Amino acid sequence: MSLDVARIKKDFPLLSRTVRDGKELVYLDSGATSQKPYQVLDAERSFYETSYAAVHRGAHALAEEATIHYEEAREAIAGFVGAAPSNIVFTKNATEALNLCSYAFSNATALSRQGS
Repeated sequence: MSLDVARIKKDFPLLSRTVRDGKELVYLDSGATSQKPYQVLDAERSFYETSYAAVHRGAHALAEEATIHYEEAREAIAGFVGAAPSNIVFTKNATEALNLCSYAFSNATALSRQGS
């Protein structure tokens, strides 16, 4: 199976822009942020317009709907990467994710040294 980069690129509205002398935009700053495809923008807009509420924080209808959407996203990601949903952790950015992993490895190493 080949990857059709041109087809995928069409899903990202910002990548249709040209910059400096009409050159095609190439966006490589994905460590700081990422561009979103139409599918994500549409899903976010729908969520904000119809179900936006605090997740896992309320018993009212909107909070329940938001929580269902949140957990459905976790399940979809788990299926995509071949993991259990309970192994999927959402973080606010790459720095937080890397720090979480670093602390987990550091703590596990310290605990294993104490046990030996």
